[in-house]
Amino acid sequence: MKPKRIRLFVKPYCPWCHRATRWLNERGVEFETVDVTGDETAFDEMIRLSGQELAPVIDVDGKVLADFGPEQLAEFWEELQPQMPAPMR
Repeated sequence: MKPKRIRLFVKPYCPWCHRATRWLNERGVEFETVDVTGDETAFDEMIRLSGQELAPVIDVDGKVLADFGPEQLAEFWEELQPQMPAPMR
C-alpha cells in the first residue's frame, strides 16, 4: 500500500535536512517539503508532532521520525515496509 501523505519538515540551512531530502529523492519517494523557518503554523505543527524544535522531521501517514540522519531514516522506512512497497533504488 502506498502512503497517503509524506511530509518532510525542514530548515533550509540544516545539513541533516539536505541529507534526508537526498535520501528520499534517490529512492523515488514522493513527498511534500515543509519549510518551517518561514511558516509559524508549520513550525508549531512540527513541534506538536515531534515534541521538539529540531529538524528534519518526517511524517508518514501519522508515523513520525524526528531529528534523524540517513541511517535512522533507512531503519524507519524498513519498519514501514509491511504497509508500503520498498522505494525504488
